This record gives sequence, C-alpha cells and structure tokens, in this order.
Amino acid sequence: MKNVLRISFLFVLFSSLLFPVSFSQPSARLKYASRVDRDGWICVHLEGTPSDIGFQHGYLLAEEIDDALLMMKSFLKGSTGKDWAFYRDAAKRMFVPKLGEEYGVEMQGIVDGLAARDKRYDLVDIAALNGWMELAWYYVPYLANKVKADSILNKAPGNCSAFIATGSYTADGRIVMAHNTWVEYLVGERWNIAADIVPARGHRIMMDAFPGFIHSGDDFAINDAGILITETTITGLRVFNEQGTPEFVRMRRAAQYAGSIDEFVELMSGDNNGAYGNTWLVGDLKSNEIAKFDLGLRNQRLWRTKDGVFVGANFGTDEKLLKEETTFNAGDSTNSPNSRRARWDQIMLKFKGSIDAEAAKQFLGDHMDVHQGKDANNRCVLCGHADEDPLGIPEWSNPAYYPVGATSGKVTTAALASELKFWGRMGHPCGQDFIVSTFLAKHPEYRWMEPGFRDMKSYPWTLLRAKR
Repeated sequence: MKNVLRISFLFVLFSSLLFPVSFSQPSARLKYASRVDRDGWICVHLEGTPSDIGFQHGYLLAEEIDDALLMMKSFLKGSTGKDWAFYRDAAKRMFVPKLGEEYGVEMQGIVDGLAARDKRYDLVDIAALNGWMELAWYYVPYLANKVKADSILNKAPGNCSAFIATGSYTADGRIVMAHNTWVEYLVGERWNIAADIVPARGHRIMMDAFPGFIHSGDDFAINDAGILITETTITGLRVFNEQGTPEFVRMRRAAQYAGSIDEFVELMSGDNNGAYGNTWLVGDLKSNEIAKFDLGLRNQRLWRTKDGVFVGANFGTDEKLLKEETTFNAGDSTNSPNSRRARWDQIMLKFKGSIDAEAAKQFLGDHMDVHQGKDANNRCVLCGHADEDPLGIPEWSNPAYYPVGATSGKVTTAALASELKFWGRMGHPCGQDFIVSTFLAKHPEYRWMEPGFRDMKSYPWTLLRAKR
C-alpha cells in the first residue's frame, strides 16, 4: 500500500507539471496570509494546509522567487559550469522522490501560487532551488571526484559564524543564540525572508529564509515548542549519498516537528544524504539546555550542557568525522574557520556572564583579526569581508577578492524566542554597505556575476516577530 500511495503521489505531482492549475479566485487561499516589508526584510505569515501554505508563499513572493531563479541559473552556470538543466535533472532524480507527501504538496502549492501571478515554473524548479547548495557544493564535486580522486573541486565551503550560550555565560542565565550568514553577496542580498509558518500539523515556525525555500537554508529557526536551531557549515565535507533524503527536507521536518534536542537529532540524522553537513547548535527553552551536533554522513557526535557555550565558524570538532569525511586542515591556525574559532574563544572568555541580545549583535559585526591583533576586513573576522581579502578563502576554493562574506545577522534570547521573535539585520552586521559598481571597477574579473549582482545595503537591526 505504501508503494501504491507513493506512486500515486508522484503521478499527481508530475501530472501537475504538464497540466498547471489556474486559480480564478486566489483570495480564499490567502485569507490568513500576509506580507509586510520592513528594513530590508520581507515578513510573510503563511498558514493552513501544506497546499495553502505553498500557494501563499508562491503568490506573495512571486516576484522575488522569479528573480531568485533567474539569478541562480546564471550564477550556478558561472560558478560550477553546470546549466539549469543539469540541476533540474539531478533534483528530479534525487530530491523529488524524497520530498514526502507534505512537502511535495507544499512545493506544488508554491508552483500554483506562482502560476496565479503568471510565473511559469514547475515542481522540479522549486526542488532544485531548495537544494542548490547540496547540488553545487556537494553533488558536483562528488561527480568530479568519481572521475579524478581527491579533485581540487572537493572543497565544500563553510558558511556562517554563530554561537549559542546558556547558564553562567549569559546575563540572565537563559539561552542566547546568534548567527550571521556567509554566502556570495549576490545570493545573500536576496536572503531576506522572515517566515512565520503555522502548519496544519506540527509546530509553528519563525525563521529566516530565501525566496522559494520551504526551509531556512542558512538555518536560523525557532518553533513554538521552544526549540532554537542554527548552524555553521563544516568546511571540506567530501561525501554524498545519492539515495539519501536532502538536507532541506530534514531541516524543515526538524524545525516543524522537533520538541526536544533528542527529536531534532533523530529527525536530522534519519536517511542522511551527507550534503550540506553542519555543526548544528540547538537549544531547548523548556530545560534551558543547549547542544552542539556535528552531522556528517557516517560520523555524528553530540555535546550538550545546561551551563556553557557552543560556537560555530565552519570547523568540525569530531576528529573521526574530520579525518574520514573532510579535506579540512584542522591544524592551520590561519585559515578562516580556525581564525574565527580563536576569536570566538576570546569573546566568550571576555563576555562570560554578560551575554545578551545587544552583546550578540556586536559579536556578529566583529572585525578583530586574531593574527594581526587589530580590526580588518578579510576572511578571518566574524563579520566576513572576503571581497577585500587578497588571499580570498583558499580552503573553500574562493579566489582573491571573491565577493563572499557576512550578508545578514540574527539574534534571539529565551525571552524573545518564547514569543517567536528575533532581531535581524540585512546586510553586513557591522553596518558597511557593499556597492557593486565600486567593487567591479576594482575587480572586473567578477563581471560574470552580472546580471543580478546588486548593491547590498546594510539596514538597521529590526525586531522580527510572528504575527499576533
């Protein structure tokens, strides 16, 4: 019976690709949905069945999803040499069969919402968009490595700086969590959705997201069971399982259904495809406990405490995972992950007992280079500016002055998270603007990122909340 239901579900999904549905009266499906634009963020409230949540998403964010897909097609071709047809083929084969009914229906809802706004895409486009990091950063190098062992392409990037703290480390003894996203600026400038999702089943979720994503993607999420989730990517992961469930499905499922740290670990670990492997930082408001979870394909390790801090800067901690599944040089103190790890250690020692939301905002915009002993704009600072670094980020195969770095900041506390709120800042958390024309005049080698390369302005910190 399970196989019959699965085949029927896939038939419905693929039939919808050939026979798109039109909606003459979308207002009924938008009854509980809303959109408000604030300080660079697009705040959406999505509520109802999976189909309705998807439709609301596609309809309210139609222009942004269309723009994101057009940008992504050009960017991925330029950065990986693979066209959109390649990504569609991979997503259709590996991702669509693993969506499950709930998220398959939600993604088809996005397609239907887009169609109601005269944007013609299909389920495969949305699946490829949701999994672009898994395909570009893990699957493409995995294919190259099949041809040539230890391929130079086999250097999965490590994006983001983050921490979670509790007990004697915070001002009130309760959890504080913060994260800044590191990604190419032309992508990060668009990573500006604050999504409040009220599903028919599971927990309410408040998270940041990219247009068209059913998950967070850079991963900063809170649910109404008091579970706080963030992560930083483990540099150099070189494993991939074509038969596994994609990370974007597992992450959304964990955000929606986890009511404890143990449930989060179980949901993230199950049928793991190895892609987008992260050091997950998780908190539970009910117990005031925090955890760090290194998740590789075959190696996993969990640390947890009710009095301490866990930091992330794209370094794995478990030695077995590092040895067996990554190309990362844990002994190189000058690379970006280890430099930022050292800076986190300095900050946590200095601010132990006084960490709160305002302090966390300062941390995310920190520019201290531990090697120079002074502020700098480069790959080694928590608020990354690799576009000003003559070395680029070699451990991620990013060449000199590659336009990647911190593109947003998010901070929450136990008090805020209990009300599904977080502070968000679009753009560099330090407040510095990135101006494309100025950058390209100095570095015309990156003109291939046009069209779609836009200024990344830094907006003020803004309190983002679930709809009341």
